[in-house]
Formats: sequence, C-alpha cells, structure tokens
Amino acid sequence: MDRILYSHYNDKVMAADKAALLIENNNVVGASGFTKAGDSKSVLPAFAKRAANEEVAITLITGASLGYTTDADLAENNALIRRMPFMADPALRKSINDYKLKYIDQHLSETVEQLICGHIAPIDVAIIEASLIDENGNIIPTTSIGNSAFFAAQAKKIIIEINTKIPLSFKGVHDCVVPNSYPDRDVINIQNITDRIGETFIKIDPEKVIAVVYTDITDQPAVIAEPDVKTTAISNHLLNFFENEVKKGKLTYSLLPLQAGIGKVANSVLMGFKNSNFKNLTMYSEVLQDSTFDLIDSGNLDFASGSSITVSEGCYERLINNFNDYKDKLVLRPQNISNAPEVVRRLGIIGINTAIEFDIYGNVNSTHISGSKMMNGIGGSGDFARNAYLSIFVCPSASKENNISHVVPMVTHHDHTEHDVDILVTDQGLADLRGLAPRERAEVIIENCVHPDFKEEIRDYFTRACEQTGGQTPHILEETFKFHTRLKETGSMQKNKTLV
Repeated sequence: MDRILYSHYNDKVMAADKAALLIENNNVVGASGFTKAGDSKSVLPAFAKRAANEEVAITLITGASLGYTTDADLAENNALIRRMPFMADPALRKSINDYKLKYIDQHLSETVEQLICGHIAPIDVAIIEASLIDENGNIIPTTSIGNSAFFAAQAKKIIIEINTKIPLSFKGVHDCVVPNSYPDRDVINIQNITDRIGETFIKIDPEKVIAVVYTDITDQPAVIAEPDVKTTAISNHLLNFFENEVKKGKLTYSLLPLQAGIGKVANSVLMGFKNSNFKNLTMYSEVLQDSTFDLIDSGNLDFASGSSITVSEGCYERLINNFNDYKDKLVLRPQNISNAPEVVRRLGIIGINTAIEFDIYGNVNSTHISGSKMMNGIGGSGDFARNAYLSIFVCPSASKENNISHVVPMVTHHDHTEHDVDILVTDQGLADLRGLAPRERAEVIIENCVHPDFKEEIRDYFTRACEQTGGQTPHILEETFKFHTRLKETGSMQKNKTLV
C-alpha cells in the first residue's frame, strides 16, 4: 500500500472487474490517456468485457487515443455510444465508418472548453491513472495528463488506477491546472516553455473516490519506424529551409519552440536535427516521442513541454530506468494548456504536422480517406496550425508504389484551409507559401512538391482551370476529384493504369 499515502482510500481498493460494475449504463466517462500514454489499462478493458455479456454502454471522452486493444474491445462489444475527441485504432475506425457509434472529432484544446460551457454532457465518472496518491488524497499522474485534471474536477465519481510500473520519480514533472469558467478566465501566464502555472498533482475531492485499482501494465509502445529515403528527404528539405531562415536573420540556430505531430514522418523529421547545426532547441508540443529524448541525449534539445510521453519499447525502458536524468528537462501539462492558442501564439511555435493529402492551393486533409472514411482524428494539429509562427505540413509526394498522389487538385476533406498553412514539404521539395496569392501558391506547390508521375497532369489541370474558369482560385468542378474517382475505379490515381 506504499503508493497510497491517504489512508481513507485503503478500504476502496478493489479488482478492476468490481470497479467496472460501478459505471452505470449511459454514463459519460472521462478517462486518462493521451496517445497510448497514461491510459486506463484495467477498468476500461474490464468494462468492455462486461459489455460483452450485458447491455451497457457509455460515452467515452479521453485525452486522445488509448493503448492496446481497449478502444477496439469497447467498440466491438457495443460498449460505446459516443467517442471523442480522437481515435487511431483500426477496429474503432471501422465501427465509426460503419456508423455503429457516434464519433466527434475535436481539436484537442477544445474538449475541456466544451465541457466547461456545457456544450457536451458533463462527466459522470472519471478514471485516472496514477503513479501515487499523496497524503491529501490527490493524484500524481503518470506518463500523460491530457484532460485528466478537468475530468477529476467535474466528475461526480472518480476511479483511480495506480500503476506500479511507473517510478515514483515521476512526482514533480507535471503542471496541473483547471481553468475557470467564463467570464472569469485568467491569462495563461506561460511566457517561456519552462514556466509552471499549476500544481504537481491533480487535486481531487476525496469524497468522490469510489474505487482504487492496482495495475502493473506498462504503456503500449509506439511503433516508430526508422527514417527512410522519403522521410529523410523531407527532413533535409526542412533543415535547408531553416538554414536559409537563419541566413536571412529571421531565426537563430536555436529556432523557436518546436511542435510535432505524432507518427513516423513527424518523428523522422525531428530526428534530422540530431546531426544538424541547430542547438539549444526547445519544444512546446503535445506528444513527446522518441525523437524528443534522442535530441536530449544528443545535446541538441534543452527542454520539452508536452501533455504525454509516447515512445517505442526501447526508448520507454531507457526513459523509465533513467527518469531522473530527464526530469529537469521535461514538463507535462493538461492538453488545454499544451495546445492553448494563446500560448502557441505568444511563444511563436514552429508547428510541424502530417497531412494525408494537400491540394494545389495549400488546403490540407489530415483525417479522411477519399472524403468519407475517417482515418485518424485531427488531434492537435489545428490548434497549432492556425496560431503558429510557422505552420508546416509534411507528407510523402506519393505512396503505394506511386499509385496514390498526396498532392491533388482539390482535397476531399478540409481540416486546415489555405489560410492556416505556411509551408508544405514532400520528399520532392518544399513550397514556401507565405505572402502568395492562390495562383502563385499553385505554381510553387506543383513545381516543388508533386511526384514526377503526376506533375504533368496536375500542371495541365491548373493551366486549363485558369483558362476555362478563371477566378481567384481556379477549378474545373467536373474534374476536381478525378484522381480519387480514378483510384476508386482502377486502383490507381495514374492515368492508363488499372490494378483492380
């Protein structure tokens, strides 16, 4: 019981399946967890098993995605009525696209705001992972904060999962704060990434705690691919761009605080900084990945602020076993703070996020395949893109043996409009869109970002659109989605190629 320093909780310790029975049908459950980090590893899986034999379902709100098969098990056992604000699980994705449950895709900074305003139903039960319960009954979180601090504040009931795999040295790395309701909102007083504005614990009302469950399951490791030819090319294009910005006197070699979306491309792009001229870098992001800790180890990165730590198995072991070596270089914050537009704008964040596709005018699709099928949620990319000093989106120029172009005449789903995008980068090159009108943007994007197999056709489309329709943003409406319709019909976006 050395992880519970508040003796009044000792008689509330129980098994996960017993705790799961305390969640009622139609409850709104707010659970910790942000991209596999710090999630409920016992109670939510136990509730999924309960739902397999009982007609019981919940609305589930988290920080972001959950680890292991939790989202999948909940979806496949019909345990979910609604899910928000982010997802990345294949089985959950299928249920969403089959409309077996209602998914609300949100900017990750907005979930708490909508709960505060009553735009979405309030939290009935909060399930929060802890490394320790302090002398006053408060929670010391684990590898993420996400929305946990607000969930605990609003919830009528709280279930705590104590994870004994997390070292007690995690105490002190968190910066927990709950915003006031409108109109009594305070300034978020973060002027440097090292600034702290809250407590090192999640403050809770002990009377709300209905169960304490012990777990000894580590976070699910992230799958981090090694940089390949395409991601290395993207990284090199971006590093050359930053070098030129330094030469022009716009930036120094410490740049401004970096933010990077999660995934193979973004992680590989950041890895490029290891062997670069850029030193004393800082990060103000949401997810801290392998690249964060590799850059700390290499001496390139001085400090990182985030909302979660999501790393590969090897990096996880290195981090957990040597956490005291990293602790003074890290802070974890609630996602409504890590992604707050006010702070992003004030600090001058350089945002680097991943696109599924973008079009010739700079509009970006981050979430949908062919306009209809949800792939992954928008996450925090919009929080940063609209407010960043530089809003950068990266993706390969083509994939699937070059049968799919990721630069198209018009995106099939808009997540980030041309107004929020400054720089686009593929393995082919970089398009600097700052200060350019739409037709100028198209010229730069086609010239620098399109794969050679598609460049001639896209250039022809743009030329004919200018001649036939004119206007500020020329399009031939009958042809805007011809790449996608061709893909559906033939299996390839390339002309005169059939795979199906």
